Amino acid sequence: MATTSATNRFATELRRQFGLYARLMRLDRPIGTWLLLWPTLWALWIAGDGRPDPQIFVVFVLGVIVMRSAGCVINDFADRKLDPHVERTRNRPLATGEVAPAEALVLFLALGLLAIALLLTLNTLTRWLAVAGAALTIIYPFTKRFFVAPQLILGAAFGWGVPMAFAAQTGTVPRLAWLMWLTAVVWAVIYDTLYAMADRAGDEMIGVKSTAILFGSADLFCIGLLQVTMLLALALIGQAAELGAWYFGSIGVAAVLFLQQRIRVNNRDPERCFQAFLANRHVGATIFAGILLDYLYRGG
Repeated sequence: MATTSATNRFATELRRQFGLYARLMRLDRPIGTWLLLWPTLWALWIAGDGRPDPQIFVVFVLGVIVMRSAGCVINDFADRKLDPHVERTRNRPLATGEVAPAEALVLFLALGLLAIALLLTLNTLTRWLAVAGAALTIIYPFTKRFFVAPQLILGAAFGWGVPMAFAAQTGTVPRLAWLMWLTAVVWAVIYDTLYAMADRAGDEMIGVKSTAILFGSADLFCIGLLQVTMLLALALIGQAAELGAWYFGSIGVAAVLFLQQRIRVNNRDPERCFQAFLANRHVGATIFAGILLDYLYRGG
């Protein structure tokens, strides 16, 4: 009986610990995974002319999950002394002390090794690009302390799957890939500004930088301008990739979704800003659906 009881206690503690690590990696909040995945899938489908290599597809999907998890771990490690002072982040495992900083670093290293294992299945150019992507992932959390627009660094990191996808699929990174990467950067500034608007009061109190603070009272105008810029960039992508009606129709739907976001945050209510941030997963899905359907029915 004593052995059974000890085993049960061990199993319970193990489940609790793994639950904490899952929360640290944000596995319970997949929004970041979707926002990272959609531009990568846009690029894989266009680079593969509608038929991406199945093995590359699997590697990139797994890579997105691993790298997003690693990014969350290093972000919370960097912010472990700031998060307790912000309402929305004070219950994160590092902020509460439920996970030690050393544990977080070991977890980050383990995720990094897993990412390396995935990379070894891809070509040399993709591996070198991945080094730059990893550097962006690591430095981003620290830029919030001194750079007035850390969302640009976040966007560069979240869009980095685009040139990597082209490199893996075609062995090159054409101008179209860089146009798509810049579009992903603009998109990240849009949705992360909305995210930062939800935390603006807390960020100002603890001295964290963000585009929400940088834009100030012009935040809604800047978001609208960036949304129009992204829609125009998506149209240029469609023209360069010779996409058709399905794709351009998806841009029209994305425009409506952006308009809904803009209306939702008109009073700058933090909760509504956060909901508008979350709604961007639908924008990414809509554009991917347009690309997928365009290739599926091409010539039909």
